[in-house]
Amino acid sequence: MILSLLNTTALLVFKRTSFTMPRGRTLLNVVSELEKFAPLNLAEKWDNVGLLIEPPKERSIRKILLTNDLTERVMKEAVEQATDLIVSYHPPIFAPLKRITQKNWKERIVSICLAEGIALYSPHTAWDAVPGGVNDWLSSALPCIDMQPIQPNPLGAEFGGAGRTFTTSLTLGQAVARVQRHIGLNVHLALGVNHDLDTPITVVAVCAGSGGSLLKGYEADLFITGEMSHHEVLDANHQNTSVILCNHSNSERGFLHKFQNKLDDMLKGDCEIIISEKDEDPLKTQVKS
Repeated sequence: MILSLLNTTALLVFKRTSFTMPRGRTLLNVVSELEKFAPLNLAEKWDNVGLLIEPPKERSIRKILLTNDLTERVMKEAVEQATDLIVSYHPPIFAPLKRITQKNWKERIVSICLAEGIALYSPHTAWDAVPGGVNDWLSSALPCIDMQPIQPNPLGAEFGGAGRTFTTSLTLGQAVARVQRHIGLNVHLALGVNHDLDTPITVVAVCAGSGGSLLKGYEADLFITGEMSHHEVLDANHQNTSVILCNHSNSERGFLHKFQNKLDDMLKGDCEIIISEKDEDPLKTQVKS
């Protein structure tokens, strides 16, 4: 009787585990789906995108961790979560690595991925350019009319391109409040020479991440980006353009929540997709109480 009960319990546990455990996909299949969403030829030529680490032993991809930056804290989280694939928006391998040692944090991350058999994929500027990607997500903080890339992709308008520009109808103060709600954090505001919070905003230019070079000289009432240099902000102010700075990765990270659902649909629920809880912008804005 006791043996029968144990066998029944074991069978129920097995069925429950089998039912809830993701079926998984091959690594190449997941990569193929990622590249259907954002083909790598949309990325900037200087970028390092795609599958950056492929473990020597093939394993089923059941758990995927999404992160904006793959730091050592995120890497530790990935190991603790038994992650099979990390999708890191920013490529942690950018400049060529001449050796893999324990002296440098990026080299340590590579060695842990290899030791733990964790694959690493980075989309970066392919996600920026693609319609429905990072720049579209950041732009959606405001009502958008006739949104277009600032620099259309040479492949055609349907492939998106660098940055976004659109028209809207808000005051500057309303725009600041909407961006702040959208990213969930405080933002930094630089005013155009003739602007105040009641100034009407019509033309907006957006660039997630570092927007200084793309936005330079572009005629708009408002720039929204992650970061610009001191002199780039001065130039914008003097051309009567206000600037909202979100901090670099804060202008990108929120897209992961939108993409989590999209990737789950793309993979038909075959993989568990989680967002890193340890990923954060390295800059903190201190707010007085």
